[in-house]
Amino acid sequence: MWKLLRGDKLEVPKPEACLPGRTQRMPIPEFHFVNGARLAGPYPEGSAVAVFGLGCFWGAERKFWQAAGVHVTAVGYAGGSTPNPTYEEACSGQTGHTEVVLVIYDPKAISYEELLRIFWESHNPTQGMRQGNDVGTQYRSAIYTFSADDLALAQASASAYQARLQAAGFGPITTEIRAAPPFYFAEHYHQQYLAKVPNGYCGLGGTGVSCPVGVAVDAAE
Repeated sequence: MWKLLRGDKLEVPKPEACLPGRTQRMPIPEFHFVNGARLAGPYPEGSAVAVFGLGCFWGAERKFWQAAGVHVTAVGYAGGSTPNPTYEEACSGQTGHTEVVLVIYDPKAISYEELLRIFWESHNPTQGMRQGNDVGTQYRSAIYTFSADDLALAQASASAYQARLQAAGFGPITTEIRAAPPFYFAEHYHQQYLAKVPNGYCGLGGTGVSCPVGVAVDAAE
């Protein structure tokens, strides 16, 4: 019954079925509410970029801005076909996007493997088109990569974590892992939401299973 009632929001629509969107980028604050860094750049020379989807982006973003070595974070939408969608459009299931966090980091201060560990341990990557009580394609788990090396590391980390999850009684990982599609900034009021509203909603919940950081590196070499 649940799938019958929510089937339109449990399948990523084909590009031709998605909303048209708009050419204008969503207006966003110039600076990060927590650390004062420029949200849309320019970023420091040598910075690297990662994009992760792990459920509601409010709590997801906080996980990454708290990590040492991360220069700046921003929330947005990726993985779908509608350019510059609104939050309401993303939640309609008619854009194909999932809620994501853009992470700009110093690879000399924090490794991509460590970001992957934060990603895997901060949510349940076995739930398909949902995260806890948040249901819909916009809550699906995703890793969007910006290099062949990062793609290999992400895939290797998924294999390593799958073994740990299976041993703990969890099902298959459903995380979408692929080269990064376009990232679209979310509205200004979503940026660093939990810093502005400390008691705001956060639906993130991990599995309690630790991710074997370092195994991903070994497996990818």
